[in-house]
Amino acid sequence: MMKPNVKEVVANLKQSMPFRRKLWLFVKNVSIRITKFQTCCGHPGEPGC
Repeated sequence: MMKPNVKEVVANLKQSMPFRRKLWLFVKNVSIRITKFQTCCGHPGEPGC
């Protein structure tokens, strides 16, 4: 299992978009990763992936 790259995580969270959308994408993508036991949600570049 790969560890997430901290620089990529921070870059994804610094994207300019409304906070509610960023929070929704973060929760959605982390949920996908947890439920599928994967290191990536399939949406690279989005918050939480």
